[in-house]
Amino acid sequence: MANPILLPAIPWAQVSLRPVSPADVSMMEGRRTEMVASMTPYWVASYSTGSLLPVHSGLFDAFAMKADARGAPFLAYDPWRPRPIAMNTGSPLSGTKAGGGAFTGQAVLDEIIDSRNVQISGLPASFKFSAGDYIEFRMSLLVRSLHLVVENATATSGGVATLEIMFGLDTQNFTTSASVHLEKPSAVMMIDPGSVEAPKSLGNREASFSATEVFFS
Repeated sequence: MANPILLPAIPWAQVSLRPVSPADVSMMEGRRTEMVASMTPYWVASYSTGSLLPVHSGLFDAFAMKADARGAPFLAYDPWRPRPIAMNTGSPLSGTKAGGGAFTGQAVLDEIIDSRNVQISGLPASFKFSAGDYIEFRMSLLVRSLHLVVENATATSGGVATLEIMFGLDTQNFTTSASVHLEKPSAVMMIDPGSVEAPKSLGNREASFSATEVFFS
């Protein structure tokens, strides 16, 4: 499988990136409702633009062709929240790690306490996480796991933070060998067949598509 490609640098007008948690619900008369979660949670996304200039339209068309079912998967992230909310200055993450060295948004996975709680290091001192921040765990270019931080947290003076995440990390396929990424955290996705729309007329030059996460081993 080809390496994943990047989203084109075009002005996105609307983005939806959300997790899906498969579950079966049983509505039982005279008793409480029963719900059973099943299968692996996954991410889905939809992207749409405003009216595009020709150069942006060309970039979109090239991306849609490259990310076709005959092409490569792509890295889906949320352009509205490309890095932790409290640390987002509008520029890529930078600074100095508490232990020394340049910080570019990558951290170390020290411990998987359990699937929903992890300890990471290699952060700047007092680095802040907010509920709703994205975090990516990466074993390789194609093996990535995207999660949300669900409770506020702050790194220690030594650059260590304990985070609660949802949904749980797949501990059968992800270990402490995974790297942690906070700059444009991404999921590996493929465009849903037939979802690409890119009309070109005087009244409409807006483009859109939807996508679903895919898993590689």
